[in-house]
Order: sequence, then structure tokens, then C-alpha cells
Amino acid sequence: LPYNPARDFAPVTLFALSPMILIVRNTPDAPKTLAELTERVRKSAGKATFASGNSSSRLAAETYRAALGLDAVHVPYKGTPQAITDLIGGQVDFMFPDLSPAVPLVKSGQLRALGVTGNRRVGSLPDVPTMAEAGVPVDLVAWSGAFVPAGTPRPVIDRLNKLMHTAMSSREYQEQAVKSGTEPTPMSPEQFGEFVRSEVENWARAVKA
Repeated sequence: LPYNPARDFAPVTLFALSPMILIVRNTPDAPKTLAELTERVRKSAGKATFASGNSSSRLAAETYRAALGLDAVHVPYKGTPQAITDLIGGQVDFMFPDLSPAVPLVKSGQLRALGVTGNRRVGSLPDVPTMAEAGVPVDLVAWSGAFVPAGTPRPVIDRLNKLMHTAMSSREYQEQAVKSGTEPTPMSPEQFGEFVRSEVENWARAVKA
């Protein structure tokens, strides 16, 4: 990168956390639990396939695969919609997309959800266990937040933080968060800065692995 994300920006607040979700086809013969999917992948002798439409989706799947020593083939796509379409069509076996494109298809019955990443269940699909609850922790989650250039005066940062937290507490924001499957998570600038440092380390471990 032509910049240093930690040095060149000052944190303002975290907006929201958005776990990824492990999905398969919702057909009678598809796996109904994470344990069942794991057993099928283990018995497939390297023929099982997983799709990804972005880097975070791939890393979540690779973390799951590596944790259990599974032999599965990565099938990269230019975007999540194409990957999900092929998953529904049976061209690939599983994937870990972001929540927003997957939740409506799970609720409509086109896809089956087996687990969500992170350490807590999501409000839009409360019956879907976390990956840890299902037996294989995958702590990677997508997130969004606000930054300003390093050196921005602290009163400006505090003012932005207060305004953004006010917006995040609004009914409109809360309703949109439920629709998109994200979890509003306001933080102080200090809390967000510590969160970012932790996330850099967490994702770096996954990338290197």
C-alpha cells in the first residue's frame, strides 16, 4: 500500500461488525450441520469445492479448512453474486459470503446456513450457531468504521464521534442494520484504535496461514 493504515489515519469510531456465514444448498441431500459438511469434505478425497467472491470470504473458508486439515478446492469468483448463483446451482459445495447477500436467500429457503463467524450469533438469523458453537472457531468478521487524517485536532475527532454515535442510535440506522445483518458497534476513538490494532494482527495471522 502507498500508505500505512495505522500511522497515516486517526480512528474516530467503529460503525458495525458483519460476520460471514457458512452456506450450502438447501436441498434434501445437502449437509444440515457443520459436522456433516466436514465429514463429507473429509471423505471427498480433495474433490469438494468452496467458492469465494472476495478475499475475506476466502480467508474464512481457508481458516475452517486449515483448522481441520481438510482437502478442498478453492474456486475464486469475480464477485459474491456469481459465486452464490453457482452454489445454488450445485457447481460448488460451500462458501462464506458476507451476511447481506446471503441472509435473504437463507430466509427464502434457497440456501442453508450452517454457522456464522465471530463470537456471537446474529439477530437476523438467531437460530444459526456461531462456528465456535458448531465446533470450529472462525473469529474473522468484516467491519466498517470512520477515520480521519493523522494529525486531525482532537476536538474535531470528538465532535465527529459524537455526531456519528447520534446517527447510529437513530431508528433508521438500527432498522437498516437489521436488514443488512450488521451489528452497530459504536466505540470511542481509543477503543476503535485498539480494535484496529487487534484486527490487523488477527487478519495477518489468517493471511500468513
